[in-house]
Amino acid sequence: MDASTPVTHRTVALVGSSGAGKTTLVEALLHRAGAIPRMGSVEQGTTVCDDEPEEIARGISLGLSLAYLTWNQSDGTTSAVTLVDTPGHPDFIGSLDTALSVADVALLVVSAVDGVTAGTKAAWAATAAAGVPCLIVVTQEDRARADFRRVLADLRAAFGPKLLPLELPMGEEHDFRGIADVIGEHALIYDADGRHHEEPVPADLADEEHRLHQDATEEIVSHDDAQLEAYLDGVEPTPRELERTLAKEVAEGEAIPVLLCSAATGTGVDRVADLVCELAPAPGSRDGIIRIGVHVDDGADRAHSGSGGTEHSVSIDPTGETLVHVFRTLADPFVGQIAMLKVLSGVLRPGDRLRNATTGVEERMPALFRLRGSEHLPADALRAGDIGAVAKLVGTPSGSLLWTRPATGARPVALPERHAVYAVSLAPVSQSDDVKLSTALARLVADDETLVVDRAGGHTVLRGLGDAHIAVAVERLARVLGVHVETSPAPVAYRETIAGRAAAEGKLKKQSGGHGQFAVVQLRVSPLGAGGGFEFVDSVVGGAVPRSYIAAVEKGARDALATGGPQGHPVVDVRVELYDGKAHSVDSSEMAFRTAASLGVKAALAQAGTVLLEPVSNVTVTVPAAMQGPVLTDLSGRRGRVGATETGDDGSARISAVVPDAELARYVLDLRSLTGGQAALEIVPDRYERAPGVARA
Repeated sequence: MDASTPVTHRTVALVGSSGAGKTTLVEALLHRAGAIPRMGSVEQGTTVCDDEPEEIARGISLGLSLAYLTWNQSDGTTSAVTLVDTPGHPDFIGSLDTALSVADVALLVVSAVDGVTAGTKAAWAATAAAGVPCLIVVTQEDRARADFRRVLADLRAAFGPKLLPLELPMGEEHDFRGIADVIGEHALIYDADGRHHEEPVPADLADEEHRLHQDATEEIVSHDDAQLEAYLDGVEPTPRELERTLAKEVAEGEAIPVLLCSAATGTGVDRVADLVCELAPAPGSRDGIIRIGVHVDDGADRAHSGSGGTEHSVSIDPTGETLVHVFRTLADPFVGQIAMLKVLSGVLRPGDRLRNATTGVEERMPALFRLRGSEHLPADALRAGDIGAVAKLVGTPSGSLLWTRPATGARPVALPERHAVYAVSLAPVSQSDDVKLSTALARLVADDETLVVDRAGGHTVLRGLGDAHIAVAVERLARVLGVHVETSPAPVAYRETIAGRAAAEGKLKKQSGGHGQFAVVQLRVSPLGAGGGFEFVDSVVGGAVPRSYIAAVEKGARDALATGGPQGHPVVDVRVELYDGKAHSVDSSEMAFRTAASLGVKAALAQAGTVLLEPVSNVTVTVPAAMQGPVLTDLSGRRGRVGATETGDDGSARISAVVPDAELARYVLDLRSLTGGQAALEIVPDRYERAPGVARA
């Protein structure tokens, strides 16, 4: 089906904890819609969405994946749906944020066996932060220990009273055979092929189902004055009328429908598809979220994408100028870069020329396609609200905005920013890998803006959201980009500063035929306050050092500080004063004075000694209040200084502390173990402080 067919398109992000059954539910929906001939298996590595070798090896989703289908609803209408399968592992929460930025609705997938987990709460929080309407589906009803009512009670306890169960299971575990429709007040009995027929609600469920029907009806009509007035007059609204009103509540975040199914047996899967299409808001009912990223490469400091950008909310307009949001790029070893995109305005066609608002590059659109895992489905055009993809754009990293002319009416919005909390040092395996490493890393961070590359102190450091995140990035670096590296713990970026005042002479005298090298500088070196950086003072009088050589003296001093002090680390917070010196009319040169200054500064550092400075970071931990004590104890053991603790309205505790970086190498992993994965962590570099126990060298 091409974009000229007048059907409503919805983008549905499946979110939830790892193991809840998101990928299997996508398989079941694709199979039930006739998009695939048979269901794949996560265990066997044959699913549509988990097709990367790293995902197959681990048996979990590691990035977002798109799966397009068309669904013929029970009322005869046809909808186009793009399912966005997201990872549940906390290391890949950046992909969850990206999926929610383009989704019309989120489908929170919860296991009927495991219930509400830390991953469920993280997905709920991300969905709420993105402002995306939400439905909940309880899956795995056919598995041993499945208990819908227990899970429903846990959901209500965790997420409040807006939850509205629309279905009840008929049997559970191996006896799960059907669904009681709360709105329609009838039972749906499923056959082995996943199709159903209607029957009256069994007597053992009738009272519970009718009570839920009354509760749901009263809740729904309370949001519609006309329906409420009719209901109070004794007129019962029809199921279709209730669903139309409920759809408005879902769009406004006033109600969270709860559905149930078994993806493995197909029971209830068609109902999930029907209700998602009926209750999910269509494109245009809410603003599209875009991020205009800035690709940064600071050479010796840091290279990453996105954090310097701005976020915008843009109204989806099918009749406006063409406006396209490239929300993710993916390096493919066969076709090059694939850009996943959402059309926010107008119609996108092959051959269109659009300008990239991030890089300024003009892009000519090649052939358009929709994605079903790794399968490319050709599309004649993509309309406003549609999700699609193109290959081989040359200047469009993740987070780019493409347009025919500048968009109007865009307003800034806030999206979560995920800070890197885990790091490794990278060492190329061969000379060939070393040559290609910088370009490959730039490509890697262009595809995943939660990765950060630091280049400092002779080491290349890759930072991410956890050990799995980094491990997968290194594997893809080798498989997709052909660069092999070895990893080791990231070094702590220590610094030194001079311990006291010192005066020293730097002297260079060389004569080997022809012009020699001569320079003498007299220097005073002293410490500056924390964060003072470097200060150079010229106090020479009488021309002892010619003016033309003063700049060379400063460069030499900087050289000495950058190459490291007696303890082997760069030296900071230093004042260097040049107060005297000597020059030769023939043998002096800029290079001679630069070398003499470097020698003089090193002599002063050796004379006065240096103090070791360690980097410290601001650490923020958000954790259930019951776990606040163990987290505080652990931070204290890491030399952390707690600055504040706050209690949120949801009962969580927010702890702010300053902790030395030397104590944070594995903190994200230890914190997850300590809290059962229920903590959220932010680490933001702050400043340098004197390291305890080492005074001078």
